[in-house]
Amino acid sequence: MSRIVTITLNPAIDKSTAVPVLLPERKLQCSIPVFEPGGGGVNVARAIVKLGGSAKAVYLAGGHSGKFFDALLSAERVPALSVPIAGHTRENLIVTDTSNDAQYRLDMPGPVVDTHEWQHLLEVIRGIDNIDYLVASGSLAPGIPPDIFASFSAIAAIKGARFIADTSREALKQVLREGTYLIKPNVRELAGFAGVNTLNTEEIINVSKQIISKKRCEVIVVSMGKTGAMLVTADLSLKIPAPGVTRVSTVGAGDSMLAGIVYSLSIGKEILEAVQYGVACGTAATLNPGTALCKKEDVQLLFEEVCKKQSLTVSL
Repeated sequence: MSRIVTITLNPAIDKSTAVPVLLPERKLQCSIPVFEPGGGGVNVARAIVKLGGSAKAVYLAGGHSGKFFDALLSAERVPALSVPIAGHTRENLIVTDTSNDAQYRLDMPGPVVDTHEWQHLLEVIRGIDNIDYLVASGSLAPGIPPDIFASFSAIAAIKGARFIADTSREALKQVLREGTYLIKPNVRELAGFAGVNTLNTEEIINVSKQIISKKRCEVIVVSMGKTGAMLVTADLSLKIPAPGVTRVSTVGAGDSMLAGIVYSLSIGKEILEAVQYGVACGTAATLNPGTALCKKEDVQLLFEEVCKKQSLTVSL
């Protein structure tokens, strides 16, 4: 199995709870909170472990909350390398109003990261040997320049690793200037890159093909929420439909999708099957509350359904 390393620049402790009804200026009785380690790359590594694979999570962490974060990740038996910072690891809050199943996601900005701290993280990545897939995912903590993603791409190239990025805005532009194997924007993020507000299916394909034609990316997987994903390569443009399910939480669905793609590629699957498996993983994550991510048993059942839907779509 290939060696996978994930990078998270702004990890968070995700605290999930529920209230009978969300009302202002009232003391609300919350359910017992659930604490989970989160952040793009961390969630990708967590999901890969849940699927039976292995991935090392490299991330910035600091303060008492950083120590708690380390402990939460250790409890899930996820290989980890924590790079220390002076600031405290952020804590996010996910609240579900059980009267209508509405979910409120409160994301904190994260600590300011000094130059020497993020440069130290780059040195740590450079020092890791035998990387086959380097995955950078998630938001930038304050103080970290967007071109750090280009630095990750350059490191991956030196190591002969495939670089995979899940980011947006200026960081996405920096990635594509340096070059990458795969990016996984959602429709809004791809539209932002193109300088427009939204994109229809034909426009998604056209923008993706333009990016690939510049030889800065080989594969683009555009997340389309509950409807699935669009896979675009130089030779392929294909919608991967998602199974219809009753969604409990969408937190971590995109990270689970990316985890499924990377895990499948790492065990030798072709890109189409890898993205189909990724869509199954993303859908499986929505079946669970909070940030529980996907479960392998759910993924397998949903993967079979994805393949069946794909067959029907192609035959039509």
